[in-house]
Amino acid sequence: MRSILRETIQTIALAAFFMLLLQGAIQNYRVEGPSMRPLLDDLDGVFVNKMAYEAVDAEHVARWIPGLDAPLGEMWYPFGGPDYGDVVVFKWPRDERQYFVKRLIGRPGDRIEIESGEVYRNGEALSEPYVEHASGETIIERVVPEGHYYVLGDNRAQSDDSRRWGFVPEANVVGELWFGYWPLDNIGFF
Repeated sequence: MRSILRETIQTIALAAFFMLLLQGAIQNYRVEGPSMRPLLDDLDGVFVNKMAYEAVDAEHVARWIPGLDAPLGEMWYPFGGPDYGDVVVFKWPRDERQYFVKRLIGRPGDRIEIESGEVYRNGEALSEPYVEHASGETIIERVVPEGHYYVLGDNRAQSDDSRRWGFVPEANVVGELWFGYWPLDNIGFF
């Protein structure tokens, strides 16, 4: 009887551990609005990989590994950092209780300009086959500050993004779009 009780407790504890581990790495979200059409539609259900952009303080790690050297303030991204074209979920800078999903267009130090709806990064026009409706607007060049990103929706005509409210702080980025689970006919990896 004691071994059955012990095994039951161990199984429950192990299940709880894996559930917490999974919840720390992956989270589900519901898309609201048409800003990411045609990739995502209103009310689509998606999973976000929260570990994709996990940052590690390089200097802190270097203190524990002999022969490893890292400058003060350097961050390492063991799973790769945010990259151009990634679709990211983040806390909206104007109200961090709201979450947005947009495409990453600019990283720190990039010069972003929009001319008649065409986006330029560091003076070069972007190839954006994923854009459904360009807005046709012109926005003067902006430099993405350190620790921030520039994001745009794929459906530019109906997207509230960096063109309106500015840059996304790195700390607000939750993770990268990973898997769609709703509606069922759109199930799969992005």
